[in-house]
Amino acid sequence: MTKWYTFFDRSFERIFSDANQKWIERATLWLSILGFIIHLILIYSKRFGVFETTFETRLLEDPISAIYTPFSIILVYEIYLLIMYLPRSFTTAISKQFEIISLILIRRIFGDFPKIDLDVNWFENSANTQLIYDLVGVLLLYFLIYLFNRVRKKIPIKPLSERIQRFVSSKRAVSLVLLPVMIFTSFYSVFYWFYGLFLENQGAPLLLDINRVFYNEFFTILILANVLILLLSFQYTERYSQLVRNTGFVICTILIMLSFSTYGLTNVLLITSSVLFGLLILMIYNAIEKED
Repeated sequence: MTKWYTFFDRSFERIFSDANQKWIERATLWLSILGFIIHLILIYSKRFGVFETTFETRLLEDPISAIYTPFSIILVYEIYLLIMYLPRSFTTAISKQFEIISLILIRRIFGDFPKIDLDVNWFENSANTQLIYDLVGVLLLYFLIYLFNRVRKKIPIKPLSERIQRFVSSKRAVSLVLLPVMIFTSFYSVFYWFYGLFLENQGAPLLLDINRVFYNEFFTILILANVLILLLSFQYTERYSQLVRNTGFVICTILIMLSFSTYGLTNVLLITSSVLFGLLILMIYNAIEKED
């Protein structure tokens, strides 16, 4: 069994090494710039009649929508970081998860700007009210994530025992499996969305909203990974407070996943309630730890 733990540790350190992380970070930067420029070129090419699309695409109507592309690329890098942070601790991983959903919400704002209608009563247009919900939601998320990270830093760092090291190795094994699954899911989701566009052109309904491409599946898989880690933790700790905290963080992920099936105010409320629930769980856990 020790050989397997050593294999997982070495494989993880090789794949998620500092050199690889820096290379992916640089690639993300240049791809974001390139994607932004290409998106702008497509927008102005369509505006001047260089080409026409056979399906509705609001992301090619307004130059502000070009910000949507670099944000999408940055989100891919954030997911890579989340998979890398997963073995560290539940709190570190859930914090990165909250940051990802906040970036998804910010990206949606840029993608939905072309839908804004200034010629009607503001509250009579669903896209206008959605913008208000999203802006307020981003502010609340930003503040709640700040509070969560502030509370997280107060957790005392305990020495790494042999049992905990085995648990970390087990979580690294989960990350190693999660990485190729996420890569495959992302390519499949993008292909499925493009396929839906062509079906829509033939009279069939659009299969996926672009704001939901990949991330619904991503959080579903993340829930399964978190549950697996939670089950693995049972053999390394019997402390009630820690088990409830970890279970609470799984609930946070479920709330985020449910938000992808809703629209409007309900969507933003589910996202913010997820972060608020995680914050309260962590605050109660810290209070119990101080008493112990």
